[in-house]
Amino acid sequence: MENMQKQNETPASTEISFLNCIDLSNPDTQQSVSLLKQACLDCGFFYVTNHGISQEFMEEVFSQSRKFFELPLSEKMKVLRNEKHRGYTPVLDELLDPDNQIHGDYKEGYYVGVELPEDDPEAHKPFYGPNVWPEDGILPGWRQTMEKFHQQALGVARAVARIIALALDLEADFFDEPEMLGHPIAVMRLLHYAGQISDPSKGLYGAGAHSDYGLITLLATDDVCGLQICKDKDAQPQVWEFVAPLKGAFIVNLGDMLERWSNCIFKSTLHRVLGNGQERYSIAYFVEPSHECLVECLPTCKSEKKPPKFPPIKCGTYLSQRYKDTHANLNVYNKHQS
Repeated sequence: MENMQKQNETPASTEISFLNCIDLSNPDTQQSVSLLKQACLDCGFFYVTNHGISQEFMEEVFSQSRKFFELPLSEKMKVLRNEKHRGYTPVLDELLDPDNQIHGDYKEGYYVGVELPEDDPEAHKPFYGPNVWPEDGILPGWRQTMEKFHQQALGVARAVARIIALALDLEADFFDEPEMLGHPIAVMRLLHYAGQISDPSKGLYGAGAHSDYGLITLLATDDVCGLQICKDKDAQPQVWEFVAPLKGAFIVNLGDMLERWSNCIFKSTLHRVLGNGQERYSIAYFVEPSHECLVECLPTCKSEKKPPKFPPIKCGTYLSQRYKDTHANLNVYNKHQS
């Protein structure tokens, strides 16, 4: 086990990364575009402030998240995630960095997606359909809180996507089209790290090193540090820096789909979570276009000298494969269901 650490990685760093901060209330759009573009070229991570979700409501969402994770495991397993990736994901369920982890992540989670009734013609698609909810008698008002946050976070994501479009020399409303963020695959994930201490040299992580799959991710965190980023995934040795929590802000990062879409002009960034013995809560909000959206090189990101690096692919196909690659087969939980 002691040799698990990659040869190209430095010991766990205590360096703090200083990220650009995008103020969504700033009337100077060009300044926001400039700051965002610099962040996307530099590290693919930035803060978003004054996003319109009140601090009071944010604290209520975290409070409700905590109430769910404090339930007995037997209660949580009643809402185990299904094939549509809705519901509870137990500790060790997700394995993000198999080359360097001895087992799955030391975190538990809860997926909430876009709510569609079973009789909706779109409900048969992966990532669409009804959500899985705890019984109202156990957690009164829980569903309503999470649905409200899901809706408000989508508004923030659309505002960020408009600035990204401008930074890529596209029309501001490029990503607002119905096949993109008009009918998105937007997945909210409540996360809880119970307080284990991570040790990269032994392959133990809160969340293994990975880049996100989709367009962008909004991350709300409590005040416990744990998130690390590696600005240059190809560097030897890899250098990891902590991202400090910023009260009231979202930490935003770019996903692999945007890297693909932009022909690698904007890059997704490796990140991971190291536990330091403290409990930690966060909420990740993953935003991708609709299933039918064809992700192909953006017109502003290719030229004769820079032809497209990736073939076109449908968003739904791409995401389904990425989820399958990183999550445990649901059959491993059959003993809990009997």
